[in-house]
Amino acid sequence: MAAIPIHFMACPDLARAVGAWRQWLADEKRASVHTLDAYGRDLAAFLSFLAEHLGGEPDLAALAGLGVGDFRAYLARRSGDGLGRASLARAMSTLRGFFRFLDRHDLVHNPALKAVKSPRPPRSVPKPLAADEAMEALNNAAELHDEPWLAARDVALFTLLYGCGLRLGEALALRRRDAPHGDTLMITGKGKKQRVVPVLPVVRDAIADYLRLMPFSAAPDQPMFLGARGGALNPGVVQRQMRRLRQALGLAETATPHALRHSFATHLLAGGGDLRTIQELLGHSSLSTTQRYTEIDAARLTEIYRNAHPRAGS
Repeated sequence: MAAIPIHFMACPDLARAVGAWRQWLADEKRASVHTLDAYGRDLAAFLSFLAEHLGGEPDLAALAGLGVGDFRAYLARRSGDGLGRASLARAMSTLRGFFRFLDRHDLVHNPALKAVKSPRPPRSVPKPLAADEAMEALNNAAELHDEPWLAARDVALFTLLYGCGLRLGEALALRRRDAPHGDTLMITGKGKKQRVVPVLPVVRDAIADYLRLMPFSAAPDQPMFLGARGGALNPGVVQRQMRRLRQALGLAETATPHALRHSFATHLLAGGGDLRTIQELLGHSSLSTTQRYTEIDAARLTEIYRNAHPRAGS
């Protein structure tokens, strides 16, 4: 599928540069069609703003002459048009990439853009399931399939994500030989960092039930979780199954496979777990990442504080 042509106001020299930039993105950077379209829309909006801001079609010389105030005026206009911080940050990222391309090809040299700070995108806060929602999801996961082994697979996978706090990619990377027989499981996470996570009996039993029903003979180095035809399970299939599950149970759209990992951490924290331990279990390199979970259950933490702190009753 080809990228959608973008329409913008620009003099011929700038139009040629835009075309060369998009071709470079496609050929050298291997940008997807969706990425090319998004970048194209961002740049078209900037060039349309410049045509109005400067009183005529911009050319390469006009881009070289832009100052900090011009870029800030563009951000102000886009913000006034209703763009959120995440979209503004992406728009500025597009501009920086385009101007770097122009600079490398000796077409435009403009240091002013470096002095303009991009809006910070809003920090996404994890949205876990409530404890009863998580249990309801696990208890009903088997209803998504008529085939018993596929039903057992979904139950095993979702129970593993919630019971051990794994990323979906970590779970799907497990091999047949990794099936837990004891109380722990070795996980290879981001940056190939390994960690040991405890395995609850319910997780171990769910995986054992799935492997017992699985109709394919799998070598020890084959993926643990398989698709319907015996190949490695695709993450998209898992996402689709979770969508079906949340629709059936009336859960929020934030109920994703990754939400089960967030739920694992949040429910441990609410139960009195300490952040350092949860950090190790999740495989976070920074405690600040783990601390985001404190914002989710602030009410619970406040309750713990009021009940435990010596001065809380004074």
